[in-house]
Amino acid sequence: MGQGHESRRVGLARALSKLGFCSRSQAAKLIREGRVRLNGATRRDPEAPVRMDRDRIEVDGNTVTTESRIYLMLNKPRGVVTTASDEKGRATVYSLLDQQMPWVGPVGRLDQASEGLLLLTNDSEWAARITDPCSHLEKIYHVQVGVPAGETLAAKLVQGVFAGGELLRAKQARVLRAGEKNTWLEIALEEGKNRHIRRMLENLGIEVLRLIRVAIGPLGLGQLAKGKSRVLAEAEKSALDRAMKSPRDKARSHEMS
Repeated sequence: MGQGHESRRVGLARALSKLGFCSRSQAAKLIREGRVRLNGATRRDPEAPVRMDRDRIEVDGNTVTTESRIYLMLNKPRGVVTTASDEKGRATVYSLLDQQMPWVGPVGRLDQASEGLLLLTNDSEWAARITDPCSHLEKIYHVQVGVPAGETLAAKLVQGVFAGGELLRAKQARVLRAGEKNTWLEIALEEGKNRHIRRMLENLGIEVLRLIRVAIGPLGLGQLAKGKSRVLAEAEKSALDRAMKSPRDKARSHEMS
């Protein structure tokens, strides 16, 4: 079955991404620039069909082979953008990584003003599963808002608010600690739309002072220092994989145990 799966044709840009060489958008750019050869012939079509188990891909004359899979966690500081390069010259998450490391891409995004747990990997299919709402993988955030608030606000976030024509809601929300002028909330999302939490709170007229992602599924930020990264332990990667199993998969594993 494995061989049949591998002989399935995929687009050239996707093949480079699956090999862990670069992101699909970066691959498409290389291909259009004429820097990629397929079986010795230059191809400029990112969708040119590739058989992963048979065809030879070269970039700048060097054969591309499967990179070892890398799974990193980073404690992203505020003010750093989650892109490979920035047209405004702002610092990116890549400035925080070892420059000798093979290419890795961010798994989802944290906007410039947001902080906390960010995963990076060269395993594009795993990254897609992490960000897919169908995986039902909770992302936990600690959010400081500029108002004294109680459980009424938490209930509103779970109920959901309409912003920009779409319903935005939290899976869970609770007050962590409340002061006279601001409040820390814990908010859990299963589906992270663009600026999801900020848009929910802005719609309610509430200012976000800080937003920190502290966990993705069973993986917590822990004591990782701001701006630092580390490789996921095998047990952490396995725990994330188990958490992403569909309910049907979980039921099947339970039946077999």
